[in-house]
Amino acid sequence: MIVNMKRRFCPIPRPQGYHHGDLRRALLMAARQLVDQGGTSALTLRAAAQHAGVSPAAPYRHFEDRDALLAAVLAEGFRELASTTEAARVAATTPIDSYLAVGRAYLQFAAGHPQLYSLMFGPECNKLQHPDLLDAGQEAFAVVLRTARECVEAGMAGTHSADDVALAGWSVVHGLASLQGDGVLGRITQRPLPDVAQALFTILVNGVAPR
Repeated sequence: MIVNMKRRFCPIPRPQGYHHGDLRRALLMAARQLVDQGGTSALTLRAAAQHAGVSPAAPYRHFEDRDALLAAVLAEGFRELASTTEAARVAATTPIDSYLAVGRAYLQFAAGHPQLYSLMFGPECNKLQHPDLLDAGQEAFAVVLRTARECVEAGMAGTHSADDVALAGWSVVHGLASLQGDGVLGRITQRPLPDVAQALFTILVNGVAPR
């Protein structure tokens, strides 16, 4: 296994001024690359250490075991998702535009990081044992909820609650992202993902808008 990993993965360049204070960051970068390229089967503490160019014992200074390292990687994934969708939210000009922009940004993140996204919502890591991972997931959903509240406050969601508007939007984008990631969407339609997303967003907005 180690021989195969040596062939498949090249050690990441050490950041300029690398020192022991950067160890956790270097390990997370290495683990993220391993997950992106090979899923959880590629991730071990030893592989992360080798990929980061540090000793096999080094990861234990920051991570108790492989599950702890994976949880940290997934938490970073949720925070990146939150940052990406929040940037899309604030760049939009109206609450509805913001709602749709967050959905598009969500789908772009999922499409750009299919292995990571699948693991973020999968059973491979027991989230209840990692409070930081739970908090990061809440940060990502908070962006969707914040956008939904803006729609409600602007009178653009009829009598629907912000929670329901947020869950409706999240269900659509998460379901679409999962269908795309699992290869199911391509067997249902040949239309590009952005076109499918736009059609679903139109249905969604028409469904929540006041009449």
